[in-house]
Amino acid sequence: MERLKNHREFVAVLKRRRRVSDADVVLHYVVHTPSTPTGAAPARRLGLAVSKSVGNAVVRNTVKRRFRVLAHRYEHELPADCDIVLRAKPRAAHASFQSLEAQIQALFRAVMRKSEQS
Repeated sequence: MERLKNHREFVAVLKRRRRVSDADVVLHYVVHTPSTPTGAAPARRLGLAVSKSVGNAVVRNTVKRRFRVLAHRYEHELPADCDIVLRAKPRAAHASFQSLEAQIQALFRAVMRKSEQS
């Protein structure tokens, strides 16, 4: 899974205001259609937003590592050409890995269902 690298790419995803959420994670997403110009082959791209309200640098980095591992593990459950931003709620700092895993898997499946309905 590729990464969203600059502020402009993050803002493009967040402006669409398409999101699904759970107790500890909010997932913002954009599914690109063939008419949406991306300029490249279809790819899934991931961005992470973990604010200081989650905890100190050590805690934030732990949450980001968990998000990256789980996103890689369940990326096959996302549409082929989409951008997602995983945003951690403050409770994510104290959530177990298994809890985050269940939430992210459910959120990825919800994105797939919603993209198929559109």
